[in-house]
Amino acid sequence: MTVRILLIDDHPVVRRGLRAVLEAESDLEVVGEADAGMRGISLAHKLRPDVVLTDLLLPDIDGVQVTQRIRAELPETQVVILTSVDEEDGSVVRAVHGGAMGYVLKSADIAELVQTIRSGAEGQVHLSSRATARLIQEMRSPKIHIPLTGREREVLRGMAIGRTNKEIARSLDIALSTVKSHVRSILDKLGVDSRTQAALNAVRSQMLSPEELQAA
Repeated sequence: MTVRILLIDDHPVVRRGLRAVLEAESDLEVVGEADAGMRGISLAHKLRPDVVLTDLLLPDIDGVQVTQRIRAELPETQVVILTSVDEEDGSVVRAVHGGAMGYVLKSADIAELVQTIRSGAEGQVHLSSRATARLIQEMRSPKIHIPLTGREREVLRGMAIGRTNKEIARSLDIALSTVKSHVRSILDKLGVDSRTQAALNAVRSQMLSPEELQAA
């Protein structure tokens, strides 16, 4: 499967370099480029890419707003952040809260960037340990605890160990649509907006045991 990618960065040299690096991979294709956030969102609606790779610092709206808009308006399109902003910066936390599936520093090696994009396209969260630690620190436990059903706990476990909806459906022998329904219910019950937050919540609150999280 070819992963279709939209680049959003206001530096032409950066975009040119990214295109060359990404298209050297047989399974990656850059289908469009934008030099600003609003233009990127417009192109995303037109091109329907699998992954939007965006900088956080843009000349109009920032990458956090881009992430929130794309995830709300184009739920099948994933967002990966590529930026020079330190991974402990608050904007990184906001971007992941907004639904970004991954975060890569511009100083990272090509292999890490490519892997993060591939993981994002599959719906898998890919964050550094420092960014994850900052997210856990920032998260707040839900004020009202609504118990999860047994099946919802199984789905949440799959999310927490990085499985995609398809992989969860296969492992539990249930329909993909059923998994998606459980995911929506889990997010509602936990009072969070993304799979990332739900998984971190499960770890932070010890909702899932270490044994469950380590199981293959």
